[in-house]
Amino acid sequence: MFLMDWPLWIDFFDELQNVRGRSQNTVLAYKRDLELWFTYRSKTPTDVQGFYEFLKQHQLSTRSQARVISSVRTYLRFCETRGGKSPELRELRPPKVKVGLPKALTIEEFEKLLISSRVEDEAKTNRNRLTLLFLFGTGVRVTELIGLNLRDYQATEKWIKVVGKGGKERLVPLTDLLVEALDKYLSEFRPQLVGSDDPESIFVNDRGHRPSRIDIWRWLAAWSHKAGFAEPIHPHRFRHGCATALLEGGADLRSIQMILGHSSIQTTQIYTNVSQKHLRDEVLAKHPLAEAIPDHHQSPKDDEILT
Repeated sequence: MFLMDWPLWIDFFDELQNVRGRSQNTVLAYKRDLELWFTYRSKTPTDVQGFYEFLKQHQLSTRSQARVISSVRTYLRFCETRGGKSPELRELRPPKVKVGLPKALTIEEFEKLLISSRVEDEAKTNRNRLTLLFLFGTGVRVTELIGLNLRDYQATEKWIKVVGKGGKERLVPLTDLLVEALDKYLSEFRPQLVGSDDPESIFVNDRGHRPSRIDIWRWLAAWSHKAGFAEPIHPHRFRHGCATALLEGGADLRSIQMILGHSSIQTTQIYTNVSQKHLRDEVLAKHPLAEAIPDHHQSPKDDEILT
């Protein structure tokens, strides 16, 4: 059975993209999730509960299973709003996902990446350095980073316009260090990287075009390996590192929410837990009472204890 034979398939994705304003990556994620559901249902049309085992057989983590089921429920609810009947909606419940604290990038790790991003080509080295500075200095997502255009940069005001999820725009302030690095890149090094077909994007890949998400992931993987990390540094760790640094530096949650483009303050509040964990680690590592004080005397007898 072709996927387009399923009820309201075209209408659902038309609404996702054109009404709800979901990004192309989000729409593609919905498509992949629903393909799993339709594949299972075409083989087992009556057993809804077996879908959980089906997802496990595909070696999906609990978090990935929850995302797939959430996508399916969104589609089924859409069908019901259009007059369809979706009894499966009452049976499908996403598994409970244990929310862990995000692992923030440390300044030491960031400095190692900066060193490892150096290459023989000075223009590419400068581009690589600016990529890391932007990820850590502004907390932008990879999709937001590669979407930055020349016209988005306001040099005199030291702001840059970032287009986030759902096409929502926000202005992110730039530090003097980042402004200086960006100005130097734009005036001296970017012209060396672009080809005859000059893209609008601030960042340019090795072929002279706007970089893709794969380009950024590939760069980070190469720099992480060169720096000696056991595994590639995930782009989101820069975002967590930026938020944690701002919070520990005294920034309020509302400001961090605006900078990162969180739709809900509750998303931003998770960084307070990160910061509290950091403080606890500091106490356990450095406070003299973190370890038991050795008792060089025998315990006093009961009749010696003052009451």
